[in-house]
This record gives sequence, C-alpha cells and structure tokens, in this order.
Amino acid sequence: MAGPNVYASAMSVPRQVTIFAFVGVAAAIAHYGALIGLVELAKWQPVPATLVGYVCGGIVSYILNRRHTYQSTRPHEEATWRFAVVAAIGFCLTWLCMYVLNERLGLQYLVAQIATTLIVMGWSFGAHKWFTFRDA
Repeated sequence: MAGPNVYASAMSVPRQVTIFAFVGVAAAIAHYGALIGLVELAKWQPVPATLVGYVCGGIVSYILNRRHTYQSTRPHEEATWRFAVVAAIGFCLTWLCMYVLNERLGLQYLVAQIATTLIVMGWSFGAHKWFTFRDA
C-alpha cells in the first residue's frame, strides 16, 4: 500500500476548493447537459432528468477529483465505495432540493438546479475531503 500523499496533505484548503470548483464546472457541464437535453429535447420532468444528470456529473467528478483535487493514494477499491456513499447522499439531497424547489415551490427548473448545486457542492467537498479521498 502506498504511503501518505505528502503533496495532497500539504495542499492548502483554499487551493483544494479552487481545484474542486474547476472540477465542478466540468461535472456541471455533464450534469446540466443531460438535464437540459432530457427536459427540452426528450420532454422529461426536471426531477428525474436532474438525477440522470447527477450520475453523469458524478462520473466526471470522481475521475477528476481523485486525480487533481485530493490527489488521493487511497486504493480505488476503497475510494469507489466511499465515493458511492457520498454520491448516494448527494443524490438524495439533489432529489429533495429539486422536488421542493421545482415541484412544490414552482421555481423554474434551472433556477432550482442552481440552488441545488450550491447545496450539494458544499456537502460533497467536505465529505470527499474527509471521507472519500482522505489518505488511508
């Protein structure tokens, strides 16, 4: 097993947040692309469409965050199940926020998605930093 990742542990939290934000843009492109495509072209309802988008963005997020944000040395066998736990909670938060904001409160789906993204992003950064990609 690899030793502690000295570079990642020495990286400042503001730098990690900055890299996390750039990775988030890439993940958001995948997420919002699926969401908008499914709503506008396939005529899906926003809540199920955003959940498909969440999965698409999650794949991008795992690959880029593991390598660039956290530079984790945790083996994939451990990191993937940890990522899945954090992602499952984020998935539920996404459903809940979009359901409340879009379906119950009537916010336009992209406005609701932006608010949802900010909420889930806060959860994800902390959970991935201290649980998913923290070196063993």
